[in-house]
Amino acid sequence: MKPRIVSMIVIAASALALLLAIPTGIDFIQRTHAQTFVARIDTRDPTLIAKGEYLAKAADCAGCHTAPPGGVSGKAPLHPSAPFAGGLPMGSPFGTIWSSNITPDPIAGIGRYSYDDFERAVRKGVAPGNRRLYPAMPYPSFAKINDDDLLALYAYFMHGVAPVSKAAPHTTLPFPFNQRWALAFWSFAFASDKVFLPQASRSAQGNRGAYLVQSLGHCGACHTPRGPAYEERGYDEHSQRYLTGGTNDHWFAPNLTGDQGAGLGRISQDEIVSFLRRGHGGGLVTFGSMVQVVEDSTQYLSDDDLHAIALYLKSLPARVSSGHFDARSPIGLKSVRALDTGNVELPGAGVYQSFCARCHKTNGMGETLRYPRLAGNPVVLSASADSLVRLLIEGGEAPHTQTGPEPDKMPPFAGKLTDLEMARVLTFVRVAWGNDASPVTSRDVGRVRRALGR
Repeated sequence: MKPRIVSMIVIAASALALLLAIPTGIDFIQRTHAQTFVARIDTRDPTLIAKGEYLAKAADCAGCHTAPPGGVSGKAPLHPSAPFAGGLPMGSPFGTIWSSNITPDPIAGIGRYSYDDFERAVRKGVAPGNRRLYPAMPYPSFAKINDDDLLALYAYFMHGVAPVSKAAPHTTLPFPFNQRWALAFWSFAFASDKVFLPQASRSAQGNRGAYLVQSLGHCGACHTPRGPAYEERGYDEHSQRYLTGGTNDHWFAPNLTGDQGAGLGRISQDEIVSFLRRGHGGGLVTFGSMVQVVEDSTQYLSDDDLHAIALYLKSLPARVSSGHFDARSPIGLKSVRALDTGNVELPGAGVYQSFCARCHKTNGMGETLRYPRLAGNPVVLSASADSLVRLLIEGGEAPHTQTGPEPDKMPPFAGKLTDLEMARVLTFVRVAWGNDASPVTSRDVGRVRRALGR
């Protein structure tokens, strides 16, 4: 390509980026409205701050913006107890993105943010100085937060959170992903800035559930697959891919639509509520990054809000079907007989009998409020087995909750089982007891093991 043409393309791209960064007339009107709106409200009102604290839990702000007490990957913790001080690394296809300090410290945090600054950052992913935020910050979902709730969040973070003066690590991605100005194009192409609108076809409870799932809960950030530009393939039920499952940091967040196999089709509303409240529901147990969501967020939601979420999720039609379950399947019955009689000639059955049956039982039903069932478990039936592989490699622990049982731990098997043995036992699990899902290969296991450095 001729240098002149290249120069013209660069100039045109830069000009468009500049135009996208310049506030439009609509932006000006919105900001004027926001300033007028907040001027009428006392953001130090204890009731407003308490509401903001609840909404911050619903949005799981602590889950991303609070580093674990012991630090991460050998790094020292920022502070003995530093809620919202950032410093949590988030894996992405482009490199590690560090969460920022969102305490009201005026230097390290957001203490100098006006409400307008806060609104632009949360809803549009633009920090003061027109600094674009990476879409690891789910601003396409947060754009749906209504004005009243956004103001309550602002009041809480300005007046209800202790300031922490230590800055979080700076995100340094390789070129070209370090060119934040280009995110203006990403936002223009993929992000919506429309506030959630209730639908007349839904009840008040259904609209409340949809609002929580789509906006504050930003469930799609994990449970919706992403496209080549790391964009979510839909932000509400009008998209065929919305909440049909997505992979993040080698965890597969399962399908939340009504699919009878790998979705919520066989899970009741009450079981969903219990799962979100206690980390246990319908024989299922929280795992992976969802553990932190339950610990930091959903266990604190009101019963009304949890039931609203469950109602909305159960209203979603089955989409992207994968895996099936039939408890009367001849193959499933054969696997049960093999384990009960000790005839473990089926590939993987011997490994299961030796390492898994004590907790998950020979019938695959686990133990209520302790160990998850594997028979008919939607995660076991998912198209992706990444979560199963990662759990087998690293182990896991159920969440600590106020109303749930004492959490049990699953030990890691990275040093006990080979890639082939892991592949065989997971394949056995995915076809035993009436499960019918695709096999797992040693290549699948090796890929995840290498990615985890295990």
